[in-house]
Amino acid sequence: MRMTNMIEVVIDEGIQVSFSQEIISKVVETSCFLAKNIKKPSVCVRFASNEEVQRLNAQWRNQDKVTDVLSFPMQEDVLDATESLGDMILAVPFVCDEAKRLELVEDAHIYHLIAHSTLHLLGYDHMQDNEAEHMQRLENTVMAELGLHKPYPEWD
Repeated sequence: MRMTNMIEVVIDEGIQVSFSQEIISKVVETSCFLAKNIKKPSVCVRFASNEEVQRLNAQWRNQDKVTDVLSFPMQEDVLDATESLGDMILAVPFVCDEAKRLELVEDAHIYHLIAHSTLHLLGYDHMQDNEAEHMQRLENTVMAELGLHKPYPEWD
């Protein structure tokens, strides 16, 4: 079954976020285009509580703790741009606290995490040093293209 390409945003009940749907779409689209030349991706971006992300992290990654963002790719190896790339879920309170700690604007930090998670949906990882460097450079490129902060200043 082929689906129409779209970026779906889901906000769980009780979660307060201020962001631009347009910028979220641009972050996902820019990440997909710069990394894999995909022009019209289908992705679901969900904003949730810390407890929900912790529950999913325990269920799917055997890590019973909250984290900033989880990525759930729906494709492997060869990507089919006509199908959903997958889902991401952000722990909003955790991300907001993290932004304060890092002295970042909350929205900018959210956009960076969406770019980061989109790259995971595209098959990128940061388990090995060379993979991490490549992924971080891509994140810097995406953020620069969008006129946002450079999350990894150590890479030009």
